[in-house]
Order: sequence, then C-alpha cells, then structure tokens
Amino acid sequence: MNRRGVYYKTILRLALPIGLQNLVGFTVNFADNIMVGRLGDLSIAGVFIGNQIHSMVMFITSGVGTTLVILATQYWGKKDIKSIRSLTGIAIWASLGAGALFTFVTAAFPGFIAGLLSNKDDVIHASVPYLRLIGLSFVFFTLSQVLVASQRSVEKVRFGMNIALVTLAFNVGLNYCLIFGKLGFPALGIMGAGLATLISRILECLIAGFYVFGIDKRIALRFSDLGKLDRFLGFSLLKYGAPVVAGDIVWAANSFAYTAIVGRFTADIIASFNIAGMMNTLAFIWMSGLAAALGIMTGKLVGAGAPVAEIKAHSFRTQRFFPLVGLATGLFIFLAKGGLISFYNISPEAAQTARQLLNVMAVTMVGTAYQMPGLGGLVKAGGNISFVFRNDFIFVFLVVIPSSIIAMVLKAPAWVVFLCLKCDQILKCFVAVVVINRFRWIKDLTKG
Repeated sequence: MNRRGVYYKTILRLALPIGLQNLVGFTVNFADNIMVGRLGDLSIAGVFIGNQIHSMVMFITSGVGTTLVILATQYWGKKDIKSIRSLTGIAIWASLGAGALFTFVTAAFPGFIAGLLSNKDDVIHASVPYLRLIGLSFVFFTLSQVLVASQRSVEKVRFGMNIALVTLAFNVGLNYCLIFGKLGFPALGIMGAGLATLISRILECLIAGFYVFGIDKRIALRFSDLGKLDRFLGFSLLKYGAPVVAGDIVWAANSFAYTAIVGRFTADIIASFNIAGMMNTLAFIWMSGLAAALGIMTGKLVGAGAPVAEIKAHSFRTQRFFPLVGLATGLFIFLAKGGLISFYNISPEAAQTARQLLNVMAVTMVGTAYQMPGLGGLVKAGGNISFVFRNDFIFVFLVVIPSSIIAMVLKAPAWVVFLCLKCDQILKCFVAVVVINRFRWIKDLTKG
C-alpha cells in the first residue's frame, strides 16, 4: 500500500465515491439555497437557520456511523464478517433512537429552536416552516447514514454515492415544482424546499434499507440479526463511540454557537455567511472524503496487523500529500468566489462581505487539509479515538467561541468574526504534527 502508485490509486478509489456521495448529499441542501435564493435575503436567512440545525444533527448522529466504520474496518482487516454484522445491528438501533429524538424536538418546537439561533423576528418567522418540515426528515437521514457506513466499512464506497445521486435528482425536481409552483404544483416557497427535502430523505432511507437487507452479499445483514447483538461488540461501540459522539457534540455546539453569533447580524450579512458556509461545506466534503478514505486504509492496516514501519511510511506519505491538496483547494476558493456569489440575488453590500469571508476561507483551508485528515484519518482511525475529542473540546471552547464572542462585542467587521470562527483550522496543525509523528495512536481495537 505504501508504494507511491498503490497509495494514490487506493486513496482515490475510495475517496472519489465517498466525496461524490458527500457532495451529492450536500447538493440537496445547496439546491434549497440556490432555488430559495431567488426569493431574496430573508428567505436565504430562513434556510440558513434550518440548515444549521441539520448540520448539528449530522454532527451528532454521524458519530455512530464514524465509530462503526472505525471498528468494522479493523474487523474487515481480519475478515471477521460476523462481528461487522453485529456491530451494524447495534449501530442501527442507536441511530434510530437518536434520529427519533431529534425529529420530535425539531418538529415540535421549531420556533423555540429558531429563536435560540437568531434574535430577528423576521428571520425566525421565515425559518419555522422550513425547520418543521426538515425536522421530520432527521430520523430517516440518521438511519440511512448508518446503513451507508456499514457498506463503507467493507470498502463498498460506491453504494452511498449511487443512493445520493438518486436522492439529488429527486430533490431538485421536487424543489423546482414545489418552490416555484411548476407542472401543476402549488408555489410553496420556502415550505416547498422543506417538503422536497423530507420526501427525498424518506426515499433515500427506503433504498438504503432495501439494498442492505435484501441485496448486499458482503455483510449479508438480515432483520433477524437486529436481535442478535454481541455484548462485547456493544460495549466496544459504546466505549469507543462515546468520545466520537462527544467530539461530534462539541462540533454541534460549535455549529450552534456559529449560527447564534451569525444570527445577530442583519439579514444581508447572514446571507453572506450562508454563501460562505456553502463553499466551506463544499471544500469540507472534498477534504472529508479524502480523510474517510485515509481512515479506511489506516484501519485496515492496523486491523490486519501490519508492521509499525509500514504504518509509519503510510503516515509520512500522507503528511506530504495533503498540504498540497490544501493549497490547491484554497486557490480554487479564491478564484471561484465571484462565480459562486453570482448565483445569488443579494445586495451589493452582502456580495462584498461574502468575498471577504471567502478570502479568509481560502487561507484557512490549507490548515484544514493537513490537520483534518491527519487527526481523523490517521490518529482516530488508527485507534486513539479519545485524543481528537479532547483536542476539539479545547479549541472550540477555549479558542474559537470566546474569540468570536469578543469580536462580536467589539463590533469587529464580519470577516474578522469569521476568522475567529475558523482560526482553529490553522492552530490545530501545530498539535497534529507532534501527535501524528509520535505514533502512539497505533492501537488494535478488535477482539484479538
């Protein structure tokens, strides 16, 4: 795997479908933004509030899928399918519980939640219909993410991409019909975007369930397996999943604080942050796809009992490759910002602010490209799961949130506040370079 050609071939073979899946999943929300963007600043701000709640749910519930991939990938290195099957069943029950809870809270109290994220009555009023509808989709979204994670752990990475493509096509078509009232449908505006997302998520979940339980032969999961849960594996999922979920809760808190801080600006500035957030998510999808592929490779090496020298060589090549990816991505953001902003019908002031925010992002993306794959795809996937949680906790609560609040109190420009919200992407690199190259993160988490 550490020969140059094999390394790049493997990481691209895994990363491209994962990245495309994440991209298509992101495009479901991006389609809402683009189409609703034709309705003006206030509608964009309303969708921004709703999508931030979706991001928080994604952060928290993705911890279950991430833990499943970390553990199951190591068992995949040992070719222990029975343990993978049991782990998947446990993860399904966990995702159903979490998704049902978030669906109930969001659908039942959308006004209260929107009020926590913005103090502008017009923004809250605009976001409530959208938030209530996408809240109903959370239980379907969380379940389908675990089903996709189960396939990813055994290197069937195209499965999630194919489902996402179907969901995207369906969602865009429904958006066109329900937002603008085309093909005989009523023009529902922002409510149409929420309804289209809900229907698309239900379809996504049904397709994923049909494939995993009825067609897949690699894991061969059946409904009867949901009642055959291994206690040791359940304890492992809880033990190693707790810091992963806790880390995702930290990021959900960070996302919540981000939205609450941005929500104190006027609607035109919120629209600027929404545009920057879309580009940030797009770049994050690219990086997270590479990091996920790296994690599969690392977990398989550790689970298969590869020599430490081979894992070190794998790490060194990673640390040379990903900073170059960051430079290329940052340059792309800098050059593409004008084209992205032109999609939106926003005021000149909002467009100027969006340009400033995207310039900041172009710089911080270089740090993201090193620390995120390094800490996630090497340290976490290699077995030291709790370190990433502790590191994120310190940076979010002691650096990012306090500095952003201080900038808001001092009435700093929007781009300065945004820089405070993104500063950890650079600062974490100094921690990552030390932790990665000590190699204390190499740990076999399987039964053996």
